[in-house]
Amino acid sequence: MSTETATSGSIAAASRVGAQSELSSGPSGQNEVPPPPIPRDTRGWKVSPAPDGRGMPEEQRRRPPHRHYGFWVVVLVLLALNWTAFLMSQPAGQPRVNVPFSPYFLGEVQAGAVKSISSTGDTIQGTFARKVRYPVGDHGATPTTLFSTQVPSFWSSSALTELLQSKGVQVNAQSTATSTSLLQELLIGFGPTILLVGLFLLLARRMSAGSGAGALGSFGRSRARRIDPQKITVTFDDVAGIDDAKAELTDIVDFLRTPDRYSRLGGRMPHGVLLFGPPGTGKTLLARAVAGEAHAAFFSIAASEFIEAIVGVGAARVRDLFAKAKEAAPAIIFIDELDAIGRARQGSGGLTGANDEREQTLDQILTEMDGFDPTEAVVVLSATNRPEVLDPALLRPGRFDRRVAVQPPDRAGREKILQAHTRSTPLASDVDLGSIAASTPGMVGADLANLVNEAALLAGKNAHEKVQMSDFTESLEKVLLGAPRGVVLSPADKERTAFHESGHALVGMLTPVADPVRKVSIIPRGQALGVTLATPDGDRVSYSREELEARIKVALGGRVAEEIVYGNVTTGAESDIEQLTQIARQMVGRWGMSEKLGPIAVLPSDEAGPTVPGSSAPSSHTHWIVDEEVHRLIEDAHAAVKTLLADHRDQLDGLAQALLKAETLDSAEAYAAALVQPEPRGHEEPAASPNGRGLGTRQGAAL
Repeated sequence: MSTETATSGSIAAASRVGAQSELSSGPSGQNEVPPPPIPRDTRGWKVSPAPDGRGMPEEQRRRPPHRHYGFWVVVLVLLALNWTAFLMSQPAGQPRVNVPFSPYFLGEVQAGAVKSISSTGDTIQGTFARKVRYPVGDHGATPTTLFSTQVPSFWSSSALTELLQSKGVQVNAQSTATSTSLLQELLIGFGPTILLVGLFLLLARRMSAGSGAGALGSFGRSRARRIDPQKITVTFDDVAGIDDAKAELTDIVDFLRTPDRYSRLGGRMPHGVLLFGPPGTGKTLLARAVAGEAHAAFFSIAASEFIEAIVGVGAARVRDLFAKAKEAAPAIIFIDELDAIGRARQGSGGLTGANDEREQTLDQILTEMDGFDPTEAVVVLSATNRPEVLDPALLRPGRFDRRVAVQPPDRAGREKILQAHTRSTPLASDVDLGSIAASTPGMVGADLANLVNEAALLAGKNAHEKVQMSDFTESLEKVLLGAPRGVVLSPADKERTAFHESGHALVGMLTPVADPVRKVSIIPRGQALGVTLATPDGDRVSYSREELEARIKVALGGRVAEEIVYGNVTTGAESDIEQLTQIARQMVGRWGMSEKLGPIAVLPSDEAGPTVPGSSAPSSHTHWIVDEEVHRLIEDAHAAVKTLLADHRDQLDGLAQALLKAETLDSAEAYAAALVQPEPRGHEEPAASPNGRGLGTRQGAAL
């Protein structure tokens, strides 16, 4: 904090202390004991929460007393009222038994055992001359002199009257109107109303506590999860393999810690930072690490949580989220999957509905980010896998000032990620993380974390004391290819599969620019009956035309081998045909590798839309040219592969026979069976497990 700021803060603090002393002075001139100071954060900016608790983490706020005591008071009052009503409804003294009118009541009257009766309508209540037990013979019944009975409507009242007079029974008459006490009338008349009003007030106070907006206001409250700075244990030390992204975010951390270093030079903190890259590269982990390094409050929410069916709720939640973040500053707001609400807005065309809510939410985010005070220590971090679909207003300076690309790690980065994920995993001495990293090109942090977890689970299943290299080998095969299936192939299908996979492998071995073959197997895994694995020696960022044509030839090797050996083809080459067709279409329509069409892009990168940036929809003639060029590329490759395998038929047969015998061949065994000398590579071959399964990756990695 600068000298001027510190001085003004001291003067303001002195003024508050002086005002407090004057207000707390009593008539006698003696000051009362001042309230205890509000706890301050010992790290970061030493920000104090508001006196009413705003800015304090939710779990540290003191719950209002009525949230506890009011509920139990209402429960106790209800129990007391219930018990009182029960006691008042119980008759005092002896119990009154209900007896049948005939023959029991008439028999007792004939015997002179009835002393007196009183009637209310058809109901007769009376007193016996002596205590009786009813039912008769039931020794467990309580003796009583009180009884009641009901006169049937068809009974002659004159006959009953003569009988009662002849036996000298005292007859009393009562009004049919029931008499109740004043307390009973009050409970019956006003009790339910008072109860409903009390419950309504209790619920209203509970829902409005802390929000000030009532039940409807809770709809617009942010659902962001706040994590206290002291509970964030993730730092940059826990993020590995993406050093470039960490370096760009270090400036944000430094600004949150020491803003004076930049503000004295006229600099301001960026309002927003957009993290973009493929899924699983560690964007969320980076955001948590920034909060952990800066000792700032961390608000995390998914963009889809802003959207509701009611238009305007998302905008209200955005306002509430930014208000909470400003109160808790320094703070970081992390919005995951920003493209859920940040897609580029198109012309409405008079349409209304669900898009209104998304666009209002986006407009509110734009307004809140534009309204930041440059001195406010609030940063918005967002992550997305598709930055190309975001609205341009989000990406302009003043909103998301910085855009950080989080790309898949290289070989050294993958080794660091493996080291980070194996900190708590006991590893055997034969585990070589560098070899595993070299055998997993294209994998991101989430993939490597899953690989380590699968290896640990497999080691536990095999009762190993430590995770061994064989556990990593089998886990990598399971992650990439799927678990082995218990499919029993017939001898004919097994032989055809062996020649098919041998065709793939031999073409890869004999084509100079093709990726080296790592493994060949005819054990069914996942959707495939056999697998040929080939990976480059190092990480690649681009492919030449010759390398792409080599990949098309390798994909055609299995089908061509079946044509040469059996004279016909099967459906087993379905995935190969899909792969080589996609490569050929991208070569022609995206990468300008066709002389006839030239360097023109006519196909979108994701093939999900009709156009590409800077072009209109291609004509039918252009599509025809693309199809013709794709067909030419594939036919030329097919002819070359057919000639290659026909010239090396003996090597194809030898590799197929070795594969039928062993079912799985690693790199050295496959090259030896095919009588091909492998090209020198830049790193050692991955170690093979005892069962002969070497490390490898799926053939045909994404370009």
